[in-house]
Amino acid sequence: MTQQPPPDDTDRPGLRDHPDGPGLPDRVAEIYGDFDLSTVAAFAGGFINFGYWARMPHAGQRGPLTEADRIRSEQDLYRLVLDTFAHTEGRDALEVGCGRGLGSALALQEYGFASVTGLDAHPDQIDRARRTHPDLSERPGTGRLEFLRGAAQRIPLPDDSADCLFSVEAVQHFRNLPGFAQEAARVLRPHGRLALTTFFARSPEAARELPGLLPAFADGLDVPHVVDEVAGALAGAGLAQVRIRAVGDGVWEFYDRYMAERPELRDKWPRRYLTAYRDGLLDYYLLTAAATGR
Repeated sequence: MTQQPPPDDTDRPGLRDHPDGPGLPDRVAEIYGDFDLSTVAAFAGGFINFGYWARMPHAGQRGPLTEADRIRSEQDLYRLVLDTFAHTEGRDALEVGCGRGLGSALALQEYGFASVTGLDAHPDQIDRARRTHPDLSERPGTGRLEFLRGAAQRIPLPDDSADCLFSVEAVQHFRNLPGFAQEAARVLRPHGRLALTTFFARSPEAARELPGLLPAFADGLDVPHVVDEVAGALAGAGLAQVRIRAVGDGVWEFYDRYMAERPELRDKWPRRYLTAYRDGLLDYYLLTAAATGR
């Protein structure tokens, strides 16, 4: 019998209910609520990620990186993830941590999915996503796009709902990695694929140092997950073929350069991510895994 998931009001022990969403840590609720991180100039175009710059041939050349380059880098990070799926045409996809829904829309438009569901725990983000893409599914040649509120450890979808599950720069917020991994394994169809990317600590020792260097780890916005522990959670949930690929060489130097070249940005966002990368404390990673045939 197909097991239905629990309700999507996602409180769990250790997290206080916040007015912006049950179960959301205060800092996460604030940053993605009234503050609306997608409007910050460092995240041009409404995306919220550091970007993957290696696919732009001119990125390594002299000359300033433009805002158009910044937006392209954020889109290319999604493409880096989505390209790990061998087959996308006519399949159903789920994005966990969709934010304003721009990556979900890119997936639908460029990869030919039959449907893309964007999931986010913050009600304001779901409202923004729905307002941003009111009619995309009605355009000729596109599949179905919808947005649901729910947390990564309590996905409000039945078993075997998706062929492809992806997450872009969201897992660093998750407090319950085993819960997310178990839910991913549950909602993926047999032989479905998972791909996620974000920044993780390289070791337990590095995880202990990061809060002293980067405010986002100190104030509770991000969790310094160790990359091997993330991979272990995926394997522990029954996912197979878990692979880790470091992609920071296409992220940190370019992002820091972009910030340094723009006076309106360089003093408003901590540029110590590059320091943490060079000191061997964290990196940006692409993780992939597969559901079994069950």
